[in-house]
Amino acid sequence: MSDAVVVEQLEKTFPGGVRAVDGVSFAVREGEAFGFLGPNGAGKTTTVSLLTTLLRPTGGRALVDGIDVVADPGTVRRRIGLVFQESTAEDELTGRENLEISAALYGVSRSDAQKRIRDLLERMQLVEAAGRLVKTYSGGMRRRLELAAGILHRPKVLFLDEPTLGLDPQGRAGLWEYVREIRKESGTTIFVTTHYLDEADQLCDRVAIIDHGKIVAAGTPAELKEKIGGDVVTLVPTDGTADLTPVLARVPGVLQVQKQDGGYRLKCLRGESVVPAAVEACFTAHIAVASVALKKPSLDEVFLEFTGRAFREDEGPSATDTALRMNQFRQRKR
Repeated sequence: MSDAVVVEQLEKTFPGGVRAVDGVSFAVREGEAFGFLGPNGAGKTTTVSLLTTLLRPTGGRALVDGIDVVADPGTVRRRIGLVFQESTAEDELTGRENLEISAALYGVSRSDAQKRIRDLLERMQLVEAAGRLVKTYSGGMRRRLELAAGILHRPKVLFLDEPTLGLDPQGRAGLWEYVREIRKESGTTIFVTTHYLDEADQLCDRVAIIDHGKIVAAGTPAELKEKIGGDVVTLVPTDGTADLTPVLARVPGVLQVQKQDGGYRLKCLRGESVVPAAVEACFTAHIAVASVALKKPSLDEVFLEFTGRAFREDEGPSATDTALRMNQFRQRKR
């Protein structure tokens, strides 16, 4: 199986010295779903912008479907689909008109475009709304329309930048079901950034985590979860004055103990056996336990392990985000 995306020592430095992407290298296999994760300002949006030819790299190189993004950006654009984080549908046009414009921009023939538009409107459950102005659409309808526009020309690689941000759980589930169907039927390679780590865990074959412009971890979700050392037990005593670290560290199966928010975070191999043993150890030390919880490895834990911070959805724009937007603004003004 060949690689749909190849990135080698990719770099991007913005005016003012903001180094958003710092020697990044990875490959995405043809037909796989690849998740690209990172904290706010880590460089993920900049990387996607480089791969989709919206930005020009400062160093390194990137190939998409075998085409160099710098040497032949026009061909790259024709072979990819892109669904932006921000809505791109034109409010004052109907859903059908938005798709017709997308078909024309990608050079899809009139006859093929009409058939594809009919099929996609039906698949995305937008037939009844096709003649309505997009400004009357719900958030979920708008995202389904933008997904249809992104795949109308049958791209080899589909880039999804935070595609479900702001949707309710039902809308998120529905959109991902459409993506699964597209991938299964056409073998399209999916490259996705998402704030919802459960989505990446369930939907992606492999993921990469970027932080401060560098790849800090990569692999299948199972491989990354295995790297953090098993289960996590959180124990909160009723009395927080005594230090239970040495008591809990002696419990069989406990690999590491960290004090955290008035309680203790225990990394262990088999949480089911550690929970009763840890409670017993506290009882023996004459310390009552207010609560205890067992958490199996998740990408949330992986993210915390490799970046040192929890994945937050409510962070404001970073310096990197601001630099990227200013750069794109300048390009539009030229």
